[in-house]
Amino acid sequence: MNPRVRNWIEVNLAVLLWAGTALFPKVIELPVPQIIWGRSVVAAGTLALFLWATGQPLRTRGRRELGLVVGTGICLAAHWLTYYQAIRVSTVATAIIALHTYPFLTILMEPWLSGERVRGADVGLGVVVLVGVAILTPDFDWSNPATQGVALGVVSAFFFALRNLGTRRAVQQMSGSALLFHQTWVVALVLTPWAWIPPGRLSAGSAGWLVLLGVVFTALPHTLFTSGHRHLRAKTVSIVATLLPVYGALSAFLLLGERPGWRTLAGGVVVLAAVVAETLRSVRGPAQPTAPAARAT
Repeated sequence: MNPRVRNWIEVNLAVLLWAGTALFPKVIELPVPQIIWGRSVVAAGTLALFLWATGQPLRTRGRRELGLVVGTGICLAAHWLTYYQAIRVSTVATAIIALHTYPFLTILMEPWLSGERVRGADVGLGVVVLVGVAILTPDFDWSNPATQGVALGVVSAFFFALRNLGTRRAVQQMSGSALLFHQTWVVALVLTPWAWIPPGRLSAGSAGWLVLLGVVFTALPHTLFTSGHRHLRAKTVSIVATLLPVYGALSAFLLLGERPGWRTLAGGVVVLAAVVAETLRSVRGPAQPTAPAARAT
């Protein structure tokens, strides 16, 4: 098979699997913190075996690297918790579209952290994203599940953007697989106080779903996504990655029977149009350091 075709398939499969993670809060009958803890333990164990088999180091080097790992791991824990809770209280489509406000939040946060000026085009893009979120939100009554889903999704986007900004620095010092390994064990450590599952509470079905989530839908897509960069341009990978909300909504419709309403569709079109516009603009600009782990939802 042509290497470029193989890599294109790998990237698409990785994005499809990441979109599939949104289905698990609907099928695993456990509290969200326990789902995330189980996911992290399984993923960390799988990645540890992968790193050992490929001869990559498992330890961090120095306090700075450890600090980046811990900081990004805590942000990943907050991102996963709020994202899964958004899915549980609303719908997959609502949560995943709200999550994809993270490019706008990154635009606002990156200049503030790096001391750069915010560009007018970035502000305009942010306004478009806010319009999409406003359309997505039915009202501002917290008792409305859709409103809860949008709010939690945006909070999740904030922590995801913060984690990605830290990941961009950390990935320059270690491989993407090693970074995700360290982040997942930090997530598991942070959530350990809430990880106790009473005897008989964890069914064989839920245990199987957790293993599937940790191995096939967390560790595997990350490896595929990283491998997909080998013969593809960053431009191609970035554009394929914007399909994640589409894959997520389609999977929820086919497997869970969730039909997105007109607000979800309209708000999604606006938000995703802004995401695609930013993706195209970024890939046409100067090359940036890539962070393959940054898409691991």
